[in-house]
Amino acid sequence: MAGDIYNGPTASQHGDHNRQFNNFFGAGQKTPAEWPHQVGVIPSQAGCFQNRAEVARLRSAVGEGSTAGSGQVLTGMGGVGKTQLAADYARTAWDANEVDVLVWITASNRTAAASGYAQAATEILAVEPGNLERTAAAFLAWLEPKPQKRLCRWLVILDDVADPADLDGLWPPPSQHGRMVATTRRRDAALSGHGRRLVEIGLFTPDEAVSYLTDALAVHGRTEPVDQVVALANDLAFLPLALSQAAAYVVDAGISCAAYRALLADRARTLADTVPDRLPDGQTHTMAAAWALSVDRADQLRPAGLARPMLQLAGFLDPNGIPGPVLTSLPVLTYLSTYRTTTDVGQNQAAVTAEEAVGALRTLHRLNLVDHTPDTPHQAVRVHQLVQRSTRDTLSPEQHDCLARIAADALVATWPEVEYDAGLAQALRANTSVLTACAENALHQPNIHDVLHRTGISLGASGQVTAARDHFQHLSDITAQHVGQDHSGTFVVRHNLATWRGKAGDPVGAATAYAELLHDRVRVQGKDHPDTLSTRHNLAFWRGQAGDASGAVAAFGDLLERMVRELGEDHPDTLATRGNLAHWQGKAGDPRGAFTAFAKLLKDRIRLQGQDHPDTLSARHNAAYWRGQAGNARGALAAFVKLLKDRTRLQGQDHPDTLFVRGELARCRGQVGDPAGAVAAYTELLDDQVRVLGEDHLDTLATRGNLAIWQGEAGNATGAADALARLLEHMVGVLGKDHPDTLSARHELAIWRAEAGDAAEAAAVSAELLEDRLRVLGEDHPDTLATWHNLAVWRGKAGDTAGAVEGTAELLERVVRVLGENHPDTLTARRHLAYWQGQERERASGRGAS
Repeated sequence: MAGDIYNGPTASQHGDHNRQFNNFFGAGQKTPAEWPHQVGVIPSQAGCFQNRAEVARLRSAVGEGSTAGSGQVLTGMGGVGKTQLAADYARTAWDANEVDVLVWITASNRTAAASGYAQAATEILAVEPGNLERTAAAFLAWLEPKPQKRLCRWLVILDDVADPADLDGLWPPPSQHGRMVATTRRRDAALSGHGRRLVEIGLFTPDEAVSYLTDALAVHGRTEPVDQVVALANDLAFLPLALSQAAAYVVDAGISCAAYRALLADRARTLADTVPDRLPDGQTHTMAAAWALSVDRADQLRPAGLARPMLQLAGFLDPNGIPGPVLTSLPVLTYLSTYRTTTDVGQNQAAVTAEEAVGALRTLHRLNLVDHTPDTPHQAVRVHQLVQRSTRDTLSPEQHDCLARIAADALVATWPEVEYDAGLAQALRANTSVLTACAENALHQPNIHDVLHRTGISLGASGQVTAARDHFQHLSDITAQHVGQDHSGTFVVRHNLATWRGKAGDPVGAATAYAELLHDRVRVQGKDHPDTLSTRHNLAFWRGQAGDASGAVAAFGDLLERMVRELGEDHPDTLATRGNLAHWQGKAGDPRGAFTAFAKLLKDRIRLQGQDHPDTLSARHNAAYWRGQAGNARGALAAFVKLLKDRTRLQGQDHPDTLFVRGELARCRGQVGDPAGAVAAYTELLDDQVRVLGEDHLDTLATRGNLAIWQGEAGNATGAADALARLLEHMVGVLGKDHPDTLSARHELAIWRAEAGDAAEAAAVSAELLEDRLRVLGEDHPDTLATWHNLAVWRGKAGDTAGAVEGTAELLERVVRVLGENHPDTLTARRHLAYWQGQERERASGRGAS
């Protein structure tokens, strides 16, 4: 009858005769449900569910935990599949008759958790519904093991725990016969202990991700190229939720994996543009929405209001590891303080401290939005790249560019002036690379950011000279587009490009680039502008490096006059020019004059800058070096001993300059007649350079070469040649075949092959080297002429006196043209030609070469 009220029980019962599922809707049920009994609904298994390693790991953990009476709390970032793993475990246990009572509760808040327990009490204990907390407590009390009661094997699943505080007093009790599995994005300390332990759930492995995508597409009759499936799995960083939504989008939109990858890579789109209209597998949240909930909650935890801006900054840096000091640097603290002041008016106006910044990272860690591992300082913070993308998607264009430059400021603030720590330098470069990839335009507005220069210089300092050159080439192209060809920032980039072009093995190209830059600086800035004078300085230097030492002397002499006139005798740039003039004076054949000039410069450095200034130490170094080159090896040795003591005191034993002085000392020991001592010193130095600088650093490679040479000088010519051959293989891989240092090592290899008695092999090495030096350096370069000379000598020693005559004649023609008739090298070439002509006449007459 309409309007009548029915007060009896409302229930449904269904099952397979052996097992019953009871759902009660009324308040009048008085009969406890029979076992086995399930309360709540286990989520359906996702399509193409992967039997991943975590499945077995969870079963093992729960099995061990049931023996110990503990529960397992599955923790991981949103989207890794925690609920699916818990559901698979519950379903498997139920189907295997391993449990008598299974309770599935969505515990996203305290009310939901209590309601789930209350429903279980109503069904299993026939408790009258009433106060939720009391009813829930009744069920939890029933779970407690009791003597002389019927044994019940129970399993409670608490899915999606949002806050550990919500479960205060609502955790199932430890029991030998009961099991508990919870899922949560949190990893607070409160989740473990009291019989509970955390189980970290991570991403798919690469193989699992590829297998999932392949299966998910195959269900819909789709087959994609394996390389594109692998690439898409990598693009999504193996996140299960992202993979499932990507597969659904590809199928729904009828596009290829390659097209989806292009969509994902389009920075003009957001993650929301890459999800299907209807989410797969009953999912209720997109990736972005799922993480947004976690960010909101994190921002409410202490230190309140700092988690979101910290995550925004981390969103621009390397997902694989951000150095801890970057996110506690002054630029970051200033930004966080400003953010808190503008968003929390009247509540907390105090400046944010480094401790609070770390607190924000710990909060994000607790919510599984980042991994914060302070024990790995160079990679202290890791963030999934899709979390980063989602976070950046929430920013306005103005916020995006502002945060990018703040992140760049933080990297520069952390970057050490001298890179003692190769691991830190590599991490900073990796972070800059990621920052550039997602915000390159911002780093050129209003001017090019210094972090881009620092990255290139750091690449070169680490020994990656070719990478440094390529970095500045790209930077030069981009900068010119942003600010124009004649902007001072463009000139600075061109300056760095020219330098690293030279250091990468193209001194002629470097000199040409500096000549072009000088022309533009004179046109735009004037001939006497400090930057113009600096460019003249570098042009002169690279002219010398390209083989024109005399031209470098003339250019530095002219520049010095300009420097004195424009800047004064005591200006730092004037002093630097005096040093370079002295250096090239020595390289041009006047080592005694170079020593005298450096000795005078040293006095002025001491007067103007003091004994301990870095420039003074450099002047001492150069004076000692040229003293040795001028013939006073013992005086050089004594000077380097004193310099090493001072560099160690001022800069530390692992400073690159300190290590470099040790190399000079080792060489001097050999030059004063102690080759074995030189070998021992170089061996010890090499170990320290590998530890401090890395095995690919230019200084480390140079030490390996010097060690080999002094092994030869100590009597082991074959060992020297073999060591140089191994070094060359390494150098070609690191620097390339045409780098000046590689060419020099090939030159030394030829020498020591000859010293070891294999003149034919020495000639073969020299012939190949001559071709490359002609191509790279030109026929007039001193190194090319030296190789020509050696090739002729070793051809003769190998029995090819006709080849020796031909080669020496060609050499003589060139040295006369380059050096003049009366140069010592010209006279030497004439003597050698006469000698080999005599040997060839003897061979032709049948007597053979002596």
